[in-house]
Amino acid sequence: MSAVIIDGFEIARQVREDVAKKTAELKAKGITPCLAVVLVGEDPASVSYVTGKEKALLEVGMSDRSIRLNEKTTEKELLDVIHTLNTDTSVHGILVQLPLPKHIDEAKVLLAIKPEKDVDGFHPISVGNMLIGRKSFLPCTPHGVLVLLKTMGIQTSGAHAVVVGRSNIVGKPVAVLLARKECNATVTICHTGTKDLASMTKQADILIAAAGKPNTITADMVKEGAVVIDVGVNRIPDSSKKSGFRLVGDVDFDAVKEKASFITPVPRGVGPMTIAMLMQNTLEAAECSL
Repeated sequence: MSAVIIDGFEIARQVREDVAKKTAELKAKGITPCLAVVLVGEDPASVSYVTGKEKALLEVGMSDRSIRLNEKTTEKELLDVIHTLNTDTSVHGILVQLPLPKHIDEAKVLLAIKPEKDVDGFHPISVGNMLIGRKSFLPCTPHGVLVLLKTMGIQTSGAHAVVVGRSNIVGKPVAVLLARKECNATVTICHTGTKDLASMTKQADILIAAAGKPNTITADMVKEGAVVIDVGVNRIPDSSKKSGFRLVGDVDFDAVKEKASFITPVPRGVGPMTIAMLMQNTLEAAECSL
């Protein structure tokens, strides 16, 4: 029996619909939630992500304060832009699109954003609050994964969750969130230093693939009936596509869906949830200004 395909596109639409309703209520009180997305350079993937965020802001009725800077923007110039946005009370959320050009210190830039406007959830204060269970903006992709699991009625309490990948953006935070009391899972983190990866992944009730490499997870690495969440987004050449490439995840989808109970596709799986949760965080930031 094939797995149930988790429709992240539809679940994200429901989240955005709820955000739009609450945004309208805020606007009736005189507050328009506003997000400033700062893009440095013309990296095609980053431009695509920012365009998607701008479209979502329009859809939910929020104010878009996007700032596009050229590739040669200095670190000081970028920090000055962030300082201006930090002090602008009409801006509720700030997101600097990563990656940044090599001459700019990413850590310094993330540290410059005021935690109360850190809707990406990457500031060390936000990460620390997440770790100890205090209220904070949760990183959008990991939070989106949790919402997918909850919406589909997937039991996390007592489940063994195996996370493949240890990035600061997905792997580490999703492991922390799954281990918190709200989810109550037992979590194993795997990475490039893990010996015999398959022996670990085959123990997973919930398997999160966030390695950034196609076909990291094959059918023989998955336990029968496991829930498989594929966070990977990889471009591979495909001459049949107008763009010359197609998107695939980290999981061998066609083979794994025959063993899993639930699985996310790529695209239309985890990806749409990232922007939806960003809208949710921006709404919460605006609500805090009341």
